[in-house]
Amino acid sequence: MNNKVSYKVGQKRRDNEAAIVAAAEREFATHGFDGASISRIAAGAGVARTNVHYYFSSKQDLYGRVLTDIIRLWNRSFPEITADDDPAAVLAFYIRAKITYSQTNPLASKIFAGEILRGAPLLREYLEEHTRAWLLGKVRIIKSWIKQGKMDPVDPYYLIFMIWSTTQHYADFNVQVEAA
Repeated sequence: MNNKVSYKVGQKRRDNEAAIVAAAEREFATHGFDGASISRIAAGAGVARTNVHYYFSSKQDLYGRVLTDIIRLWNRSFPEITADDDPAAVLAFYIRAKITYSQTNPLASKIFAGEILRGAPLLREYLEEHTRAWLLGKVRIIKSWIKQGKMDPVDPYYLIFMIWSTTQHYADFNVQVEAA
């Protein structure tokens, strides 16, 4: 196979997979994991149902991919921070990024919220291991900023939880926000 044909095959694969993931996001956001249908995902992606199973072995595998993509997207929004950074600049960047993600990727927040409301069966281990470590690192830095007098004393956990809840509110409750 020449390079041009190989590129086209690889590009077709990437296009199909991207279409399936996008259709799955819409399906999981609308119907949740339990109500989601592989047939509707295939139709939404413009591929045969068997193609969905070619790329993803199960609905759970596809759902896991969607959740992984969401977490990767969100984790990029709060970069590595240090005690030397300016808390106002860092927190303003994080809040702007989270609002932007809620506006540009509203389905992500709805899917994540649905997973959490189900008791996080697929994400529990990840949350307990990775999210906890991520959060503890951010809390340590915020405490150092407070100790240095760079910001008022606040509970770092509540600060981060408040940022999460307020920024995701726009996506999770978009009907209410739009009506208001």
